[in-house]
Amino acid sequence: MDVKKHGLSDQLSPRGKAGSRLVWGSVASLIVLTGLLLNSSLKGSVLSYSVTTGAAAVSLRSSVANVTKEPRPRPVDTEKRLDNASEVAEKQDVLEEIEGDWVDLEDGVDINMDGNFVVEDANGLVFQENSNLLGSNGDETVKNVTLVGENVNATNVTEGEFVGNVIADNNHQGEIPVLPVEDKAMELDGSFETCDLFDGRWVWNGRSKPYYRPGSCPYIDKDFDCQRNGRPDNGYIKWKWQPNRCELPRLNATDFLERLRGKRLVYIGDSLNRNMWESMVCILRRSVKKKKRVYEISGRSDFKKKGIYAFRFEASWFFGLDYNCSVDFVAAPFLVKESSFKRKNGSIETLRLDLMDPATSMYHDADLMVFNTGHWWTHEKTSKGEDYYQEGDYVYPRLKVLKAYQKALATWSRWVDKNVDISRTQVFFRGYSVTHFWGGQWNSGGQCHQETEPITNETHLTKYPSKMRAVEHVLQTTKIPVIYLNISRLTDYRKDAHPSIYRREYKTEEERNRAVGAQDCSHWCLPGVPDTWNELLYASLLKAGKGIWKR
Repeated sequence: MDVKKHGLSDQLSPRGKAGSRLVWGSVASLIVLTGLLLNSSLKGSVLSYSVTTGAAAVSLRSSVANVTKEPRPRPVDTEKRLDNASEVAEKQDVLEEIEGDWVDLEDGVDINMDGNFVVEDANGLVFQENSNLLGSNGDETVKNVTLVGENVNATNVTEGEFVGNVIADNNHQGEIPVLPVEDKAMELDGSFETCDLFDGRWVWNGRSKPYYRPGSCPYIDKDFDCQRNGRPDNGYIKWKWQPNRCELPRLNATDFLERLRGKRLVYIGDSLNRNMWESMVCILRRSVKKKKRVYEISGRSDFKKKGIYAFRFEASWFFGLDYNCSVDFVAAPFLVKESSFKRKNGSIETLRLDLMDPATSMYHDADLMVFNTGHWWTHEKTSKGEDYYQEGDYVYPRLKVLKAYQKALATWSRWVDKNVDISRTQVFFRGYSVTHFWGGQWNSGGQCHQETEPITNETHLTKYPSKMRAVEHVLQTTKIPVIYLNISRLTDYRKDAHPSIYRREYKTEEERNRAVGAQDCSHWCLPGVPDTWNELLYASLLKAGKGIWKR
């Protein structure tokens, strides 16, 4: 796939290019110097700015640890929605700079319209420079902190005990003091290397901001764009996943793009992986100032049809160098080949358990591969398993779906072992995303409408999916190291975060009421839970510390 290069680079002579680099270097130095001089006049606060090449870790820190209330989000005017994705992209440069009285600087760092720096820590807590909520001893407390996934009561803990991402203090009678701000995304404690990132609970964090504002990313499927479709609540984006034994670093989009420079990240699988792919595109896109230089190479904006979709990230703020990387999605819901089999009375549809989907030629040389398969194995034809599963020239009269699933995964495993170059490629397999249909299934009136909080009682969680036990067994026999994103349990809590009826806009209340009979309780609103999956992807790469992902 040919992608247009930056037109200016072809016009410059070698001497011109050298001169251009010198000019850009001088400009960048002046900008940094100006920032430092301005910083020295900000009421005694210390603001350090550092740029590091190589791994390209970028940080902007403030010594101030004062807390500010999150600005009230501006309501979405769904009647003025721009349906044309290209029109949205053209206007995005301006809209994202002024929306909600915030101006973007870089990941986790904003400046409000009063000129005050606002810094987010690794967990999304917002710290503003000119606020006075902390006492002289730094012991101002935050009330109403809720932990989901573990029976934790802030009033019944030992003084100094680590609870979630805060430290209990009995002197505050159950209230929980705020931790000082620090850049946990790049400075991880020693327990991170041995920590199980998927063993944890959901923590309510009312001050957190999503990686991208609801309704701001033009590349989200309408089905996932819940706020634009009129969902009245937004609490589902305030829950953060907290591992039990370590801090989960916030996804630094600039750092991710720098490490991905010149490389390809590909998501392969069903529509749940498309959900995750769109999340990553929007997370990374927000860190790019020139939004027009992030685009789908074929110009498409509808990603539901089977095929391959590739988002090119050209723009980089660092001395004008392009990222020259892509984030792709390949639709292959079974990973193995959908086929047909000729019989005397005609052809029948089959699933070749012994052959990979032909789309492998489109991603076999990718640098990062994220696979999934699961949801299409619950449909009637696959569940029934009659005259559907095929190996060679043999069609099974009947085969249990779990056995067929294991055979398909074994085929995938053999392909990975044979085709993946371990020296350049890291493979992931994302686990099954749990659904929350009450009173029926996706095609029989199942509902999750009006769910606004996660499950808090663990006895209400489902049994661990048998398909994931099959995945774990196959991964143990795969020779190539595969990172397992075991998100099944953490998604099981989140009955509140599905699109439900908010898959589309409604012109009348009557239309909305009719939609109650056809709800989506499988996919996820964006921003939402798939952002956490990508956080875990990023953290897993840092934890593995392989090649460019060394910390």
